[in-house]
Amino acid sequence: MARMNSPRLVLASASPARLALLRQAGMAPEVVVSGVDEDAVDASTPSELARVLAEAKAAAVAARAEAAGALVVGCDSVLELDGRALGKPGDAKEAAARWKDMRGRSGVLHTGHCLIDTRTAEARCSVTASTTVHFGDPSDEEIAAYVASGEPLRVAGAFTLDGRSGPFVEGIEGDHGNVLGLSLPTLRRLLADLGVAVTDLWVAR
Repeated sequence: MARMNSPRLVLASASPARLALLRQAGMAPEVVVSGVDEDAVDASTPSELARVLAEAKAAAVAARAEAAGALVVGCDSVLELDGRALGKPGDAKEAAARWKDMRGRSGVLHTGHCLIDTRTAEARCSVTASTTVHFGDPSDEEIAAYVASGEPLRVAGAFTLDGRSGPFVEGIEGDHGNVLGLSLPTLRRLLADLGVAVTDLWVAR
């Protein structure tokens, strides 16, 4: 159970990876999916797009009755490659083409983070965290098998470190959690900006 008088934390995302990261860090977030249409949101750069999407998701959930009195964190990730913002591929053909384009190269995974304290109407902050990802050189056969698994259709950039594409990533420069969808150090700084210590969200053992 949470500490006495500690704020509730609501995760505005259906991502199991984000939920797992928060739980592993000692928190017990509630999950409320935003329902935001990601395709309807636009921005001038991939980094800005990630932040704007995170803000839209957090704001949509913060406006709901079930988020009253809670801290709401919204996140969204996009991969930047050749200046393009790449979210989840639309179908298997796009996922395969994307992997053939990414292999042997490096991209930047941007994750936007937005934190809203519904206890205070004007208390909100947001930022984008970025991590460089160095992709390996999977064969056409490996790419086809990966696409057939269905995993790349469910994740931003058509890859994830904690799944079947892990062996196809040679390394990263930056926060590992950010590539999974949520940077815990970034969240700690956002909490501090709103006057909340991350330790206040720890679940009592």
